[in-house]
Amino acid sequence: MSHEIDLKNINIRTDLAIELTKNQLQKEEEGIKITNIKLTKEEAKKINKKEGTYITIEFTDITDYENRSKVKTIFVKELKKMLKKQNIKDDDLCLVIGLGNEKATPDSLGPLTISKTLVTNHLYLYGDLDKNFRRVCALSPGVMGETGIETSDLIKQIKETVKPDFIITIDALASSSVERVNTTIQMTDSGINPGSGIGNKRKEISKDILGIPVIAIGVPTVVDAVSIVNDTIKYMCSHFAYQKENYNNHQNKMPLNINHLKHKIKKEDKKYLLGMIGDLSEEETKKLIYEILNPTGYNLMVTPKEEDFIIEKLSELISEGLNESLHKKRLIN
Repeated sequence: MSHEIDLKNINIRTDLAIELTKNQLQKEEEGIKITNIKLTKEEAKKINKKEGTYITIEFTDITDYENRSKVKTIFVKELKKMLKKQNIKDDDLCLVIGLGNEKATPDSLGPLTISKTLVTNHLYLYGDLDKNFRRVCALSPGVMGETGIETSDLIKQIKETVKPDFIITIDALASSSVERVNTTIQMTDSGINPGSGIGNKRKEISKDILGIPVIAIGVPTVVDAVSIVNDTIKYMCSHFAYQKENYNNHQNKMPLNINHLKHKIKKEDKKYLLGMIGDLSEEETKKLIYEILNPTGYNLMVTPKEEDFIIEKLSELISEGLNESLHKKRLIN
C-alpha cells in the first residue's frame, strides 16, 4: 500500500505474555496446552512486561464438569510448582487479593473467586488449626474509580498490618485473540499492573513494591474490536482457502467447524480475496484497523454474551484450585 502506517505508540491490548513473545516452551496434557515463558530483563523490556516466569494454561471448555476437573488438576500442579519456586513454606501466611469490579461481569472474576476461597486466618485467634490448613486471609479492594485510592497503595498498607509472607492476586485480563477469551489462565511471579490490558494502567502490585513474593493469576475475559476485526479477516481467509481446496469434495464442504478456520491461505489467494490489504502482514493489518477505529472511539472492549455463566464457572475453578494448592487437606467441593 502507498499509505505509510506509522503507529509507534500503538497499544495492542493484551495482558498475556504468550501473545507478545515467541520464546516459549510448550507441552500438552489431557488435551490442555501448557506454555512456560521465562522473560529476562531485556526481553521483558521489549514487550513492556516485567521479568519473571509466565505459565499459560489453554483449554476449550470449562462449563463441562470433566473438562473443568482436568483444567483444575493442571492449574493446581502448576501453581504448586510456582509456590515451591518462590520458596513458600507450608506455614507461610497468604493474602489473596481479588482485583476488579464486582458490578461489572467481565471484571468480577477476582471478587467472585474471593467469595469462594477458604479463609482461615481469623480462626487462629481461637487457637491452632489442623496442621493441614494454611493461614489464609482474603480481600477484594474494589477499583480506584469506586474508592479513589490506588489499589497498590491500599494493599501496601494492608500488608504492613497483616504481615503476610506472600500474596496471590486474581484479576480479569484482556487478550488480543478471540480464541483465548475465557479459555486461558495465566499465572506469573512478576506481579500485575491492574487495568493495563484496557489502557487504564495503575500502580503495579509486585515483589519490587511490596517486598514479598506476589503471584498474579488471571483469565482474559475481554477482547478489543481491533482484534475481533483482525481475527475475522484471518477466519475469512481460512474459510476461503478451505472452500477452494474442497471445491469438488462435497463431503468436506459442510458442516464447518473451528478446524476449518485454521486453514492456511496462499499469499496469491489472500491478495486475490483482499486486494491491497492482502499484501499486509498480520501486524500491519492490526495497525491499519487500529488507525481507523481508535480515533473514532469504536475500538470497544467486547465480552461474550454468556459471560455471566462462564465467569461463575471460572471463579469456581480458580477458587477450588487455590484451596487445594494452599492447604494440604483435600477439600470436598
